[in-house]
Amino acid sequence: MAVKEQSILNSSGNKIKTTDKEIRIVGKIDQPLILILENVLSHAECDALIALAQSRLQRAKIGKAHQESDIRTSSSMFFEESENESIHTVESRVSELMNIPVSHAEPLQILHYKAGEQYRPHYDYFTSDHVANNRISTLVMYLNDVEEGGETYFPSLHFAVTPKKGSAVYFEYFYNDHDLNERTLHAGNPVSVGEKWVATQWMRRQSHR
Repeated sequence: MAVKEQSILNSSGNKIKTTDKEIRIVGKIDQPLILILENVLSHAECDALIALAQSRLQRAKIGKAHQESDIRTSSSMFFEESENESIHTVESRVSELMNIPVSHAEPLQILHYKAGEQYRPHYDYFTSDHVANNRISTLVMYLNDVEEGGETYFPSLHFAVTPKKGSAVYFEYFYNDHDLNERTLHAGNPVSVGEKWVATQWMRRQSHR
């Protein structure tokens, strides 16, 4: 069954409660909905995701054609669905947080940016009118503190989110108003000093698994 257009995160004041976490909302934009969230992952979970991903990284690709591009210069990998207990726990929590069934989720992706690497401004949804089951929302979870740079930047909103270990930024783009969707244009700013690790979850309008 398709996710209804008007679906909204279940939040109580400045908190979102999942089965195993109380997640704090520390920043918010309403149009389109963008939330900065703390306590999404524990530091131990962040470290475990990095350790599981390190030996499986490849140059990141973009688009439906999965091509390498200077637009995106990081490395990445995807976990198999519920491939171990810790991945299953994260997937289940993220599904609750995003208020979308886990069956609508794409595989959890890990991205690694070295100094100088970036992801230039882009949309997470597919802009073609012929995509039957488009993406509707994104959660970017930060797995480490970045010494300098590496912000998630929304140029249309002049708004940047600084990476903080265990925190995340959520945004959605399923609106009938295309202008709201286009305001979610975003970039991974170049890492100036150090490195950046993130886990990204994309949700689809209909079941994807």
